[in-house]
Amino acid sequence: MGACCSKDVDYRNRQMATMYEKEEEEENHVFIGDYGASIRLQGSSAFVSMTTQQGKKGINQDAMTVWEDFIGEKDAFFCGVFDGHGPCGHKVARNIRDQLPSKLSAAHKIIQAKSRNISNVAAIYENEDDACVANGDITNDPRNGEDSDSNLILNLWKASLIRSFKEVDKELSLDSSIETYCSGTTAVTVVKQGDYLIVANLGDSRAVMCTRGEEGQVIPVQLTIDLKPSLPREAERVRRCNGRVFSLQEESHVLRLWLPDEDSPGLAMTRAFGDFCLKDYGLISTPQVFYRKLTTQDEFIVLATDGVWDVLSNFEVVKIVSAARKRSHAARFLAAHAVRAWKSRFPSSRTDDIAVVCLFFKQQQAQPSVGKSMSDISHITPDSLSHLNSSVSQHTYRSISSDADDGFEFRDSLNGKGKFMDNSDDFGEGESLVDTSLNYPRYSNARNKARSDNSKNDANIDE
Repeated sequence: MGACCSKDVDYRNRQMATMYEKEEEEENHVFIGDYGASIRLQGSSAFVSMTTQQGKKGINQDAMTVWEDFIGEKDAFFCGVFDGHGPCGHKVARNIRDQLPSKLSAAHKIIQAKSRNISNVAAIYENEDDACVANGDITNDPRNGEDSDSNLILNLWKASLIRSFKEVDKELSLDSSIETYCSGTTAVTVVKQGDYLIVANLGDSRAVMCTRGEEGQVIPVQLTIDLKPSLPREAERVRRCNGRVFSLQEESHVLRLWLPDEDSPGLAMTRAFGDFCLKDYGLISTPQVFYRKLTTQDEFIVLATDGVWDVLSNFEVVKIVSAARKRSHAARFLAAHAVRAWKSRFPSSRTDDIAVVCLFFKQQQAQPSVGKSMSDISHITPDSLSHLNSSVSQHTYRSISSDADDGFEFRDSLNGKGKFMDNSDDFGEGESLVDTSLNYPRYSNARNKARSDNSKNDANIDE
């Protein structure tokens, strides 16, 4: 799989299509999970396309998973991508990949049962702190209705996500088989239940949805904020916990998170699983949650690690996925273009790892007629990508609500749909390539084992 994504590919070539189809047969291993869910770690299905591509930095630290019939319900999905960092980042990413969906499904069943016997929504949370965290970190698309069914579904999933993220991180801190003192992983996940979409995010992986405009044009909707020290609210939390935020002279545009008395690790994000050396100093594992009720214009969502977003814009990503000849090829098609863009934009840099999950919302339409060539259907050249770049500012629709001090202001656009206008570079698109961390702090085994006892509760640190 890696080889065909790491070379310049002509997607008009029928032999390449045959290679993809062979790989699909080899990769489509399905496991059975909790409540009868079908688990995929690679491959594709009628609604899903996924791939991972090892970069040039060593072992692939990215991981991904898709659970279909999640929580035992038809038309329910859990998708996640995880970007590990640090000496054991690959182990952390795979651990979270395997543990989080199961924890989430169990938490949701418990909270769902609990909600039937209570009238106060806040009571579904384990404690007051969790309820406050949920209120501070939930972002709701303003186009969504305020009906009671939507609010109940949203609150159930909020509580389930906050509980499961916390539990998984706590269990990770107690696992002596993985070095997590200075290793961790980001996570961006989506739960689709019928027409409801709930996205939870830690770190700088990203979720972008494709919707259609009034004239049929594709419009990217970024559903997550890249949670980095450049965001004022995130930096303020770190400073309140005695962590430090500053940039190095040689990369003045990149703010990093540092220990109070040591110039390490220089982490380029403010939320992650693991990285327990920083959990006393503002790094948290509480996700930001986004909710949306899907419309007939919404087509698919792309979850990807920063190996994609460092080199391709949101608009390029949705155009590439839309242009794929077959859904099952969409993730690899995107990864191939990301690799090509790395070689073009950063020829002297080592390509980053890539993980992509594409979740489609509708049944696939009939294939185009045989008379059309493959190039008419799915070929995007480097020249066309540079043209797409110039169009990004005209077409990117944001769907993130945030406090004013984060630099975002919501305004109504001419067509009556919400458009978020960002007044700073904090949103995440178009940022330059950076390493996740620079240095690893000194630690001992005793310090590593005791970290969970000394860590502060995530909810108490958060806004």
